[in-house]
Amino acid sequence: MPKRILPLSDAQVSKSKPTEKDYKLSDGAGLHLLVTTTGGKLWRFQYRFDGKQKLLALGQYPQITLANARKRREDARVLLANGQDPGAAKQAAKKAALINDASSFELIAREWYGKNEEVWSPGHALTVKCRLEKDVYPAIGSKPVSEIKASDVRDMLLNIEARGAAETALRIKIMCGQVFRYAVATGRLEHDPSSALKPREIFRRRETRHHAAVTDPKELAPLLKAIDEYQGTLVVKSALQLAAMLFVRPGELQKMEWSQIDFETGTWSIPAELMKMKQPHVVPLPRQSMAILRKLQPVSGRGQYVFPGRASRPMSNNSINAALRYLGFDKDIVTAHGFRATARTILDEVLGFRVDLIEHQLAHAVRDPNGRAYNRTSFLDDRRLMMQKWADYLDGLKAA
Repeated sequence: MPKRILPLSDAQVSKSKPTEKDYKLSDGAGLHLLVTTTGGKLWRFQYRFDGKQKLLALGQYPQITLANARKRREDARVLLANGQDPGAAKQAAKKAALINDASSFELIAREWYGKNEEVWSPGHALTVKCRLEKDVYPAIGSKPVSEIKASDVRDMLLNIEARGAAETALRIKIMCGQVFRYAVATGRLEHDPSSALKPREIFRRRETRHHAAVTDPKELAPLLKAIDEYQGTLVVKSALQLAAMLFVRPGELQKMEWSQIDFETGTWSIPAELMKMKQPHVVPLPRQSMAILRKLQPVSGRGQYVFPGRASRPMSNNSINAALRYLGFDKDIVTAHGFRATARTILDEVLGFRVDLIEHQLAHAVRDPNGRAYNRTSFLDDRRLMMQKWADYLDGLKAA
């Protein structure tokens, strides 16, 4: 007659001490506690499957209590009763967990961060890292990226906005969208769930303005950073950068031709037929804009237009606005035309330039004391200085 095994008690388990040799405390039905010479207490389940004796590790005491171990033993016995090997089932579960970990938002975001960190300024890289670790990872970091829904992202953003950080919430939406699109590009996601979230629908509505513009430097900085991080074509990215830097009308920028640019004098001469006021206009080009144009030359320099579209035509007049929407900035926040209001406000109120000089650069109708229109080169040196100061100011905002 087999020897009857008495079940273990919590006291027996907790008071068990190491000896010179490992020993077992049996609970019955295949479950025992292995007490090692170093003091470890390991739960094991011994069973037979397919004619072979096998051992399944159930965890370590006290993390796994006696009750937990018994529950795991019963789960294993259910698998055996259904013709399954508990050890094989455990390995399959581990493999599935590894797959989930490999496709978690946090892992993909860290991978995306690593690929971009070197091209970011140290300050911007730190900001991105802090936002991810403070707000994003606790909310959706552990989830497989394919299981994250728009509602998960929305709830996270609303929690951020609720603490009074609406601008941070917007920046985090943009950042998460970039991570999701990276996951799409690397074959781990079919669709960006954040693309369904429109700022005007989830955030507290802002006052809608004609040609909406960002005129607060604190709000302009993240917009400029987002533009520099744009993942689309170099042509559109360059157009976005120059729209902010040169603040000409969108149609003027759209139809910019290489023949209109003088790299020696650093000027862009726009003919009268392209100007709203039907007067020729000269735009002094700051150093940063010249660098952008030189980088673009190998791409479009052999053609007529700096920003070519299809069939030898300039790019679409909606390309810049579409790119802003892609970056997550809704039309009630900023438009391509709105960069003019941005420059007009900040050049006057923050940088202190003369209003008439700003109006000249905006190609608005400015009259001399006798009521005559100034010519296209009026105050060119002063405007050149202003444009360089403006470009330097934008760089400063991005670096802050």
